[in-house]
Amino acid sequence: MDNTCIFAPLIFSMNRIIGGIQQIGVGVPNNREMFDWYRMHFGTDVKVFDEAAEAPLMIDYTGGQVHSRSAIMALNLQGGGGLEIWQFTSRPTEKASFDITIGDLGIFAARIKSKDVPALYDRIRTLSPNSTSELQRTPDGKPHFFVTDPNGNLFNIVQGNQWFKDQGTPDGGVAGAMIGVSDIDKARTFYTNVLGYDKVEYDVVDVFDDFRSIAGGNRKIRRVLLSHTFDTKGPFSKLFGPTKVELIQLVEDKPNKIFEDRMWGDWGFIHLCYDVSEMNNIETLCKENGFEFTVDSGTTFDMGDAAGRFSYVEDPDGTLIEFVEAHKMPIMKKWGWFYNLQKRDREKPLPNWIVNALRFSKVK
Repeated sequence: MDNTCIFAPLIFSMNRIIGGIQQIGVGVPNNREMFDWYRMHFGTDVKVFDEAAEAPLMIDYTGGQVHSRSAIMALNLQGGGGLEIWQFTSRPTEKASFDITIGDLGIFAARIKSKDVPALYDRIRTLSPNSTSELQRTPDGKPHFFVTDPNGNLFNIVQGNQWFKDQGTPDGGVAGAMIGVSDIDKARTFYTNVLGYDKVEYDVVDVFDDFRSIAGGNRKIRRVLLSHTFDTKGPFSKLFGPTKVELIQLVEDKPNKIFEDRMWGDWGFIHLCYDVSEMNNIETLCKENGFEFTVDSGTTFDMGDAAGRFSYVEDPDGTLIEFVEAHKMPIMKKWGWFYNLQKRDREKPLPNWIVNALRFSKVK
């Protein structure tokens, strides 16, 4: 096990602010039903927005045509990022034509953090007895297990160690992802130099017992868990908290590309989204490391209840990473309170009482 950084030093740009993972996008054919499922199983019961619109800026990833969609963003106020539950409304949501297995290129699973992994395991087993793997241990000895949602999307429940508030339940929000890559060393040029994951928690190669219950888990795999040594900053950094990504590489077999011949927004994990500030500096940092923005709203883009600038970049295998610089966020929508984030110091977290006001958007 190696917990040192053996790659090139992290390249920083002045005033680059990464506030954590805002959300992971999950494409589904039934987003309202899935909001209820995630709310019951993961506690993501705060509905930040629920809106329908076209997605003209994503035309390069939607077959050269503008398509319509419905999207719900759900948060768990105990801490962690959200789920953007995304559904096409102008076309059917397509599944992959093959069985996705671990190590295929793209986001294979979302990491959901828990205050008490065994307790959350028991709760989910009670709610959905056939949805979980057995309780296992990671290579560094921490408890975790996998959950498969009704659409076949995989979630890795892991131990969390930083929380925004205590609501008395063992669940939490998004704390990273498992991502299939063709070459981990090459992928590190992006995940370390751009996203700041500069610490190796473990770097191991084996046929892993804790993977045997999931598709493709009986093969030899290299897995590298990355975290960051710096504290996140930004308006919602206390809520989103620290994150980790686990890069997965097949040692002997050839992977498929999860979204081969499909559109962004189709069935599966469509992107990993980071809350950022100083977007121009993020763009410069990407260019310095050989990655160009493939989508950029340029200025404030109205997203219904929220607004901001957003951009996309591809990792070396084409996995989509989104950056969002939030300009307006709904805090208490029913009373018309939308917070303007452009009029404050972007490095400082919002006062707890403002973030806590999101509880008025809870769905029971």
